[in-house]
Amino acid sequence: MVAKIKSWLNRTIPRNYILRKPLPGTLILLAFQFLFIVLYRPLNVHGARSHSIEFTIALYMLILFVPVYGCLYILNRFRDFTREAGWTLVRELLSILVLLLVAGVTIYLAGFLIENPTDRWNLPTFWSSLKTSSMTGFIPLFFFTLSNYRYILFPGELHLYRQEEGRTVPVKQEEALRISSQLKKEELSFFPSQLLYAESDGNYVVFHLLINGKVSKKTIRNSINEIEQQLSHVPFIMRVHRAFIVNLRKVISKKGNTLGYRLKLDETDAEIPVSRNNTKKFDQQIKQFS
Repeated sequence: MVAKIKSWLNRTIPRNYILRKPLPGTLILLAFQFLFIVLYRPLNVHGARSHSIEFTIALYMLILFVPVYGCLYILNRFRDFTREAGWTLVRELLSILVLLLVAGVTIYLAGFLIENPTDRWNLPTFWSSLKTSSMTGFIPLFFFTLSNYRYILFPGELHLYRQEEGRTVPVKQEEALRISSQLKKEELSFFPSQLLYAESDGNYVVFHLLINGKVSKKTIRNSINEIEQQLSHVPFIMRVHRAFIVNLRKVISKKGNTLGYRLKLDETDAEIPVSRNNTKKFDQQIKQFS
């Protein structure tokens, strides 16, 4: 059961629109919270001092704008947050939790300016601020996460997608690669976008794959030359060294010169060598697929 829950949480999904777009995301979140609180008045929310509830909540939302937008902006500066390919359900839920926590603390502190400060310096008031923020903010955030239900419920159908004007647009369903072995009845299957790199290890080839946000190793008995032939029809997979094959779309940096490069790939600390004979071809190919 624990393994199933862990696998479910690590399923790759597109990012929530509110989390991905700081400015429109902040406006959507605050607009929903204002309308929800004014119309339904959860947890006995009321106006502060002599102000109406509409004016009071408008003040709270105005103060909330900078912290919420700042939180989303900072999160989007982190590489793990902006990288769509490895975005998982657990990362999305953790991001939502951080955002709601920031909003709850801000509401609590803003109350010292808007309401009577002598009545707020206590733990129940703090928890009330967190509950109100979580209740009203979770609904729109969860709605946009739920809109990607097909990626959560049907992980077997791996789709490539792009973000376009706030919509998740399927581009093409990938076809799995099937790698044969020198041993009969042994076969390895994976999607091209899951491959980070493959390396020769004696009579075996070790495949480093990114599956549901986690790097795993799959070993098959074969030569690197034979594997290169089996992958030759995939244009963004390249043999860069006598012992290494790499997915060019996973390359994030290189260092070195024409005598040889060292590559850094997404989701791994390993450095992949590019031999001197392959540097020119690599430079030509990486411009197209990086």
